[in-house]
Amino acid sequence: MTSTVIETTTQARLRLLKDLGFLCAGVLCAGMGLKGFLLPNDFLDGGAMGIALLLEVTTGVELALLVVVVNLPFIWMGYRQISIGFAIRTIIAIGLLAICLVVVPYPLVTTDKLLISVFGGFFLGAGIGLAIRGGGVLDGTEVLAIWISRRSPLTVGDVIMVINVLVFGAAALLLNIETALYAMLTYLAASKTIDFLLHGIEEYTAVIIISDQHEAIRQMITEQMGRGVSVLKGEKGYGKRGLRHNDTNILYVVVTRLELTRLKDKIEQIDSQAFIVNHGIDDAKGGMVKGRPLH
Repeated sequence: MTSTVIETTTQARLRLLKDLGFLCAGVLCAGMGLKGFLLPNDFLDGGAMGIALLLEVTTGVELALLVVVVNLPFIWMGYRQISIGFAIRTIIAIGLLAICLVVVPYPLVTTDKLLISVFGGFFLGAGIGLAIRGGGVLDGTEVLAIWISRRSPLTVGDVIMVINVLVFGAAALLLNIETALYAMLTYLAASKTIDFLLHGIEEYTAVIIISDQHEAIRQMITEQMGRGVSVLKGEKGYGKRGLRHNDTNILYVVVTRLELTRLKDKIEQIDSQAFIVNHGIDDAKGGMVKGRPLH
């Protein structure tokens, strides 16, 4: 019993250190995107960070203070909607970012507008993505989007889009249309970087296979590809051969995006008439797939 408790405590400490490492790396990356690209050139982003940048440009108040103030309601909302651990990590991340913006002397990298939009968005997105992997956020609009989506027919993506439309519209009115357009480009670069860091090149894909050669395909998946497969009991309905009422086995397998083409090629070699449906999934845990360490 004692050894089990010690092992659990050690794992918890290692996970906490890993989370803090992700949060610190995220803060440094976001600081680079802000002070090395966006801030010196009066550029904007979307979300809570975009609101803080817009207020900094129009009021002259220090961004370090605005980042904290703008995100305070979202931190409270995260505490109420998600967990106290999430709120604490978010406070740590945003606090470190505010300190980073004041203390760390980032160099001005470029004054080219296209490079500022793309790489400023890249570093900012990398910072937000790493912070999410550490169990917190640097941009609280995702928390607001979750809260609104639970109380309305809108999805999380719809809410984030509406928020950003308002931010970019305000930028066009208060500053100029060109700045708003570059802000959209910055946001796109940031969002793509976040997606890559969270889902990675090994994005998981679920594949459903219906074939008369299901046993041969099952053996191929387990023996040649080394993947687990679930066998679902089903019944054939109406297809190319007309109405059929016979039982069949339906195969369900989860592979990475890189393995998908190989799987389809091998299925084609066994049964060219096999019916295959595949769709992306956010994450997978357990079984014979490697789960990503998301929180």
